[in-house]
Amino acid sequence: MPQPARATSADRRGGFSVSSFDVAPDGRQIVFERRKSPLITDYTTADLALLDLESKQTRLLYEAPGADTSPRFSPDGRSVLFASTAGNTSSDFYKNGQIWVIPTAGGEPHRLAADFDEDPSDLEWAQSGIYFLGWQRTQRRVFRIDPASGQAEAVLTQPDLISGYAVSPDGQSFALSGFTATTLPEIYRVDLGALQTRVLTRMTRQIEDWQLGTPELVSWPSQDGTTIEGVLHKPPGFDPKKRYPLLVVIHGGPTGIDTPEPVPGRIYPIVQWLAKGALVLRPNYRGSAGYGEAFRSLNVRNLGVGDAWDVLSGVDALVARGIVDPKQAGAMGWSQGGYISAYLTTTTDRFRAISVGAGISNWTTYYVSTDIHPFTRQYLEATPWDDPEIYARTSPMTFIKQARTPTLIQHGENDRRVPIPNAYELYQGLLDQGVEAKLVVYKGFGHGIDKPKELLAGVTHNWEWFARHLWGENEP
Repeated sequence: MPQPARATSADRRGGFSVSSFDVAPDGRQIVFERRKSPLITDYTTADLALLDLESKQTRLLYEAPGADTSPRFSPDGRSVLFASTAGNTSSDFYKNGQIWVIPTAGGEPHRLAADFDEDPSDLEWAQSGIYFLGWQRTQRRVFRIDPASGQAEAVLTQPDLISGYAVSPDGQSFALSGFTATTLPEIYRVDLGALQTRVLTRMTRQIEDWQLGTPELVSWPSQDGTTIEGVLHKPPGFDPKKRYPLLVVIHGGPTGIDTPEPVPGRIYPIVQWLAKGALVLRPNYRGSAGYGEAFRSLNVRNLGVGDAWDVLSGVDALVARGIVDPKQAGAMGWSQGGYISAYLTTTTDRFRAISVGAGISNWTTYYVSTDIHPFTRQYLEATPWDDPEIYARTSPMTFIKQARTPTLIQHGENDRRVPIPNAYELYQGLLDQGVEAKLVVYKGFGHGIDKPKELLAGVTHNWEWFARHLWGENEP
C-alpha cells in the first residue's frame, strides 16, 4: 500500500497550519490555504500558497489582511478561485464573504459576483463555469457565475435546501444532497443540459406513514418595523379557528437559519409536540442567514434586545391571528438560541416555561472564557473594559431580579464555545430570586450533545419540562 509523504517542510518555529487545498489539473502543483495556527481565532490569518510537487518549493500566491480560503484551480490550471473576507478582520462573523480569481503565475486578483448579497460557500470550477452554494431566504441553491458579466444566477433550485454538491469535470452533471419541506435529505443526480433530476435514495420512506404537521412560512413586523420571517409548524388536523399551545424554538448562530422541513428539532421534540396538538414557531430573527448582509448586521450592538423584539412580536402576530393561547407559550434554544432564551427568561414573563441550551448568560463571563472571543468584540464592537455598558445591557444576568419564568438549563460539561460558568451563573441567579430552575450538565460533552443516549436524555428533559409547565402533566 502506498504510504503518504510529507510535501511541506514547515516546522513549529516558523511554520503554519494547512487547511483547504486543491491539486492542479496537471498534477504538478497544489494550492493551499495556510494560516498561523489551527486555532479558530487565527482564521483571519489565512493566505494562499502554491506548492511545486517536484521541487517541494512553496511560494506565496496571495497575502492580505482577513481570511483567504477555499482555493480551486481553473480547469486549465492558469487561475485560482478563492473565497475572501477581503481585508475584513473585524466583522467576518456577519459580513458577506467574497469570491475572487487570481492568476496562478501571480498578480492582482479580481472579484466575481459582487452583487450577490449573501455568504457564498462550496466553490467549484468546472468546464461549464464557476459554481457555489448560496442562501436565498429559506432556500439554498447552486449558483453559476456568468463569465461575461461576472454575476451569479441560480441554476439549481431543487431540492429546496441543497446541503452539498459535486460537479462533473465537464460541468454537465451534478450530484446533490438536500431536502424539501416534505422530504428527508436525499441524494440527487441532475443532468444540467436536459434539466432532469433523478432521486437516487429513498430515505423519506422511513416517515411515509407518520402523521406529520405542515410547515408554513410566515412573516411579521418586529418592534422596530423590521420584517421577520419564520417557519410555523402546524399540527395534524390543524383548525384555524382554534387556539393552540405554542412552543418557540430559536436557532443558534446567530447566522443560522430555520427552513421548512418534515422532522426538525434534534434536542427539541418538535414532531412529538405537533402530535400533542401544539404549534411550533422557529423564527429567523435578525442576524440570521438568508436575508442579506444588512439584515445579519441588525443585531450588532443590539444582541438580545432586538432578538427578543423579533421573538415576542412573532408570538404577538400568531396571537392576533387567533390561533395561539397566549397563556400557554414556551420558548427554548441552543447556543445563540440559548442566549436569546436566557434573555427572555430575565426580561419578560410572556412564557410559561423556558429551556436554555448552552446559552450565554453574561457577556463578560463569556468573553474571558470562550474559544472565539473575537465574536464578542465584533458584535458588541468593544471589550468589556472599553464599554462595560453594552456588555451589561445585552447580558441576561443584568436583569436577573426581574426573572419569574421556570427555566430548564442544559449544558455540556466541557463546552469551550460557551463555557459552563454561564450555566452556573444563570442557575444560581434564578435560585436566588426564588424562580424554579433545573440544571442538567452532560458530562464529557462540549457545545453539542452528539451521542444517542445523552441526546435522548436531552429530548426527554425538554419533553417533561414543557409537559409539566404548559400542559400541567407530571406535577411533582
